[in-house]
Amino acid sequence: MKISTKKRTDIIFTEIILITMSFIFVLPLILAITMSLQPPQSVFSFPPKFFPTGFNWKNYLQAFNTVPFDRLFLNSAIVAIMVTFGKLVTGTLAGYAFANFNFFGKSFGFSFLFATLFLPAELIMIVPLFSIMAKFGWVNTYWALTIPFMASATNTFILRQHFLMIPKELEDSARIDGAGPMAYFLKILLPLSKSMIGGVSIINFIYAWNFYLWPLIITMEDKMKTVQVGVKMLIDAEGASNWGVIMAGTVSAVIPTLLVFFILQPLFVKSLTRSGIKG
Repeated sequence: MKISTKKRTDIIFTEIILITMSFIFVLPLILAITMSLQPPQSVFSFPPKFFPTGFNWKNYLQAFNTVPFDRLFLNSAIVAIMVTFGKLVTGTLAGYAFANFNFFGKSFGFSFLFATLFLPAELIMIVPLFSIMAKFGWVNTYWALTIPFMASATNTFILRQHFLMIPKELEDSARIDGAGPMAYFLKILLPLSKSMIGGVSIINFIYAWNFYLWPLIITMEDKMKTVQVGVKMLIDAEGASNWGVIMAGTVSAVIPTLLVFFILQPLFVKSLTRSGIKG
């Protein structure tokens, strides 16, 4: 099948735009990596270098010696994994309930849940949530860092929409074969939703890994802070004099999210395709 000249031109033009936009989005990360590998006198050289002329790994060693990043990485990993798992459990169950069951107050409950998406997180974090955690005695604990975020209206909405797209005939067939609601959910619905769950997992993990405001509020001891707060601690320790070390800490904090994204990228792309979102 031959492609017309106009269509070929449109494709080339679109690809040029996408490549240009991709480079613009990746440029800050490239500059951060370059700065993290440069000595202090070369960080703000003009014109700026997009690729390092040398590899000054001492910046990374100094960053980890200045701030206990090993402990902070562990904290962020625990928080991100627990929050991601909790959100998947509550999101899939709630999404399944709203998609496949009829119960009193279903429409009102879903509308109320959806309305919470418009509430700024800062509105509930600073006073109400902190007061609850303090009453429970959970300040400076993993419980405070994770449990308040294990339920997500966003996850419930996305997974509900996904479950609604699965033909009801499958549920009817499972019921005829003697499968109950939970058997249908565990043995049929979840296996069919692997790509969507994988895509949602990436979003949840990156969201939890990048926690900054809440850990800053709820943790008083350095050993319980997360890696994003650690970057702020590094800035305070180094001041504005050594941005190579600060960028080394920043790049280190970004690496886990990049690894998770690249590992689960096929599932993420499938989830976008199946949800009807196309590039």
